[in-house]
Amino acid sequence: MKRRLLDILTIMVGSFIFALAINVLIIPTNLGEGGVTGVALILYYLFEWSPGLVTLVINSLLIVIGYKFLSKTSVLYTIIAVIFNSLFLHLSHDWRVEASDMLVNAIFGGVLAGLGIGMVIRTGGTTAGTTILARIANKYFGWSISYGLLFFDLIVVFSSYFIIGTERLMVTIVMLYVGTKVMDFIVEGMNHKKAVTIISKSYEEIAEQINKKTHRGITVLTGYGYYMKDDKKILYVIIHKQEVLMLKKIVKAIDDESFVAIHDVRDVIGKGFMDSANV
Repeated sequence: MKRRLLDILTIMVGSFIFALAINVLIIPTNLGEGGVTGVALILYYLFEWSPGLVTLVINSLLIVIGYKFLSKTSVLYTIIAVIFNSLFLHLSHDWRVEASDMLVNAIFGGVLAGLGIGMVIRTGGTTAGTTILARIANKYFGWSISYGLLFFDLIVVFSSYFIIGTERLMVTIVMLYVGTKVMDFIVEGMNHKKAVTIISKSYEEIAEQINKKTHRGITVLTGYGYYMKDDKKILYVIIHKQEVLMLKKIVKAIDDESFVAIHDVRDVIGKGFMDSANV
């Protein structure tokens, strides 16, 4: 229950930050946006329809259509996110800041929008709209959620060309890119991990020291060296970025002729890393 309450609070804060990005920075400079919010902005610029009301109606329809692609928790969190997002868009409709530089508004609008959406997605929810499409693409095609979202958002953004013009369209694309990078950091980049592959004749001693000093589990694989035509033992371990230097020192001190390959890892699910309940 405590975890659920924390998730809901995070969704509320994220929805509020996203609403600020739209009303305080994006609308005053007549920029576009992606997804359902982008559609709502087009209708606002044309007919002055409330973005909060439009997003609530369209997102509600998308939830009904796409709920089967989400878990029960994701559906619940998405409904909460849609409600608070629409509410905060409505309540902050008249909020503005004194900033006349369109590029500055775009950059900070992207930062706030990416931060807000990232916080919602981090809890396991979505902001509906193209985020549901991005999650479907992630589930079935392995796309990154952030870049799947960027793809679908660009479709909406290019549709706003005839409303906001060429210059604002280009600036909007810059804003979306900034937002994507920020969201990517919030969703996937908070704790960078490294996968390390080690080939050494002293694999047992190396594994013992790594386990002792980093408390990480090590998997021992059996391989075959084609050049030397001999069997080899291969160590495979996932560590935090901060532990890389320590691991290098351990390996070098034991066997300076060992082979070590270090790879970037985007997601690690399991004990000591990400809780599978958050997936």
